[in-house]
Amino acid sequence: MPSALPDGEPVPADGTLPASALAGAHERPLGFYLHVPYCATRCGYCDFNTYTATELRGSGGVLASRDNYADTLTEEVRLARKVLGDDPRPVRTVFVGGGTPTLLAAGDLVRMLDAVRQEFGLAEDAEVTTEANPESVDPAYLAELREGGYNRISFGMQSARRHVLQVLDRTHTPGRPEECVAEARAAGFDHVNLDLIYGTPGESDDDWRASLDAALGAGPDHVSAYALIVEEGTGLARRIRRGEVPMTDDDVHADRYLIAEETLSAAGFDWYEVSNWATSEAARCLHNELYWRGADWWGAGPGAHSHVGGVRWWNVKHPGAYGAALAEGRSPGAGRELLSAEDRRVERILLELRLVDGVPLDLLRPAGRAAADRALADGLLDPGPFAAGRAALTLRGRLLADAVVRDLVD
Repeated sequence: MPSALPDGEPVPADGTLPASALAGAHERPLGFYLHVPYCATRCGYCDFNTYTATELRGSGGVLASRDNYADTLTEEVRLARKVLGDDPRPVRTVFVGGGTPTLLAAGDLVRMLDAVRQEFGLAEDAEVTTEANPESVDPAYLAELREGGYNRISFGMQSARRHVLQVLDRTHTPGRPEECVAEARAAGFDHVNLDLIYGTPGESDDDWRASLDAALGAGPDHVSAYALIVEEGTGLARRIRRGEVPMTDDDVHADRYLIAEETLSAAGFDWYEVSNWATSEAARCLHNELYWRGADWWGAGPGAHSHVGGVRWWNVKHPGAYGAALAEGRSPGAGRELLSAEDRRVERILLELRLVDGVPLDLLRPAGRAAADRALADGLLDPGPFAAGRAALTLRGRLLADAVVRDLVD
């Protein structure tokens, strides 16, 4: 099951934020994340806050149902309008994730977007994305999404090899994600992403190359490639513990990452975040960049996290409890924390170092700056940006990003 929520102080019943969180808000972009917690089946590697119909049966009743979920989530968007008051910012990005958002009717996803549009307005060049599983869409569905205002879509491809998909408990047929890219283009989507996972037990280098080649052959303008992380409590973790499949290996992950970088760069994709490549700046995922740069976003839905002006909060996880709170006119927030200046400094280093342009050196304390000098000498930081006052990772640095970050935050 999904991991537990963090501890934190209580969220006021009306969701009110401290005045400090709204100070200077007009200078920061605002995004919305809309969480759809439903899945047809549970993938063996997933620990996200998601639920199958079987898991929800008899739990939460109508308040947990996906049939009226769009109406329930709309209530939280209205709550966000009340909490943010006369905040004049139009929404710069909307990202619908899950779960499997496309288990809902296309009209439901459009109504959720319409709620954001009606309450806040969308920026003229707003990026509006939904995730989609390849088996849950067809040309008519995609056309309805596009007509309703979605202009970016992200398909969960994961692999082109059937045996790899089986280990991951993915249900789509190899080749279907590539068809989806063509259908999305035909529907008029401006930007299309394919998500890939590397390091699955039983995957070979050739399997990984085949997946990259298949993804590129489909013609997306964005590719995300993530190392498989075996989370405790998942089905895959149990299978590994029983010896049914081998544990993933860090050296294999490094080799696969290098294969991805070589293949994607040769095809005209540039990395802009450690796990993300795009054909142009316009093709980058602006919504994720809001996260990495510490901007403001409201996360609506069960278990969704939000951040506004140094205040971070998270919602109750279960769809029934989430629906009940909103039906009673209460915030669904389960807890929150007020980030100190030091918290925010550390988070900037943690997140911005993952980006191609890196993090300002003046954020580092003396010990961190000394560590940056060592990382530069070791070939982990790029000398060009360093001379201009920024710590930016080299390719070797990307392979060791977590270790570099640990040293720089000292």
